[in-house]
Amino acid sequence: MSILEKLKPLALLIMRFTLGVIFISHGYPKLIRTREAMPFFIHSGFPSYFVYIAGILEVFGGAMLIVGLFTRIAAFLLSCEMGIGLWKVHMLLSNPMAVDNYQFPLALAAGAFVLATVGAGIISIDQLVFREAKRPTRRPKDRD
Repeated sequence: MSILEKLKPLALLIMRFTLGVIFISHGYPKLIRTREAMPFFIHSGFPSYFVYIAGILEVFGGAMLIVGLFTRIAAFLLSCEMGIGLWKVHMLLSNPMAVDNYQFPLALAAGAFVLATVGAGIISIDQLVFREAKRPTRRPKDRD
């Protein structure tokens, strides 16, 4: 099983890339074709400007996942967005047995939540930028 432990950085990279591509592919049309997406948001009970919020979050959050920058924050926000979508759009609570209706956003929410809790892994910009912050600082010895 140690071989699987060695593959963990690659697995996190694949998960980040896959989720990022999916979120970007779903967010980009919301930003480009806002007028077509807006009626769906309004019908689902959201204010019309939520189409912009969702589009920006999905496109830029997905890009952040791909490069691995501020991964935990982006993944947490995306998992919250998917949780709200499960609740408001897919009505998970009204019929939890109809898994076919909400399996895709549920998988996205779970994957994003895993990244929010585990982090980006060592193959990421987060590792390069924040590695120095995680190292303990050495204190100079007191001289008498």
